[in-house]
Amino acid sequence: PPRSTLMRSSAASDVYKRQGINAEYGNTESQQTTMGSLVTTKEFTHILRISNTNVDGRRKITHALMAIKGIGQRYADLCLKKADIDLTRRAGELSPEEIERVMTVVQNPRQFKIPVWFLNRRKDFTTGKNSHDYSNALDVNLRDDLERLKKIRSHRGLRHYWGLKVRGQKTKATGRGIIISHGN
Repeated sequence: PPRSTLMRSSAASDVYKRQGINAEYGNTESQQTTMGSLVTTKEFTHILRISNTNVDGRRKITHALMAIKGIGQRYADLCLKKADIDLTRRAGELSPEEIERVMTVVQNPRQFKIPVWFLNRRKDFTTGKNSHDYSNALDVNLRDDLERLKKIRSHRGLRHYWGLKVRGQKTKATGRGIIISHGN
């Protein structure tokens, strides 16, 4: 075989050795179980399923939580501190009980004395309550808000309906995603 093929195969075997994978059989050397999209070994979970999101277990827990829509770095840091989780740990090292503690803080931020100004949905239009939306609830509430704006025919709602810029940007030269013919 050509030299480049030999180099690629040896490089691949080095990667496999570093990751503890047996190249001949394609599985890890330690005990491994598979549950849906969850791949776990005895002490480490490679892919976590948190709040309908696949979270990479190899990343630090703060950055891993950022994969969930609606959770940023500062909110993740604060929730982990309130749940007494070490910020330097990898997401795959956490036990299911620790993950449950973190998600309890994320779901009920006011019970853990997270300030109102930290939340992403303050004084909700329909309920009047302060909450922090994430994952699917964030998408649902955003869609409901836009539908309400369109229904009451507000300026913002009409701009969303027409597909124009909403926040006062200029539209003469930029943001031309749609070509509109002017009857010529």
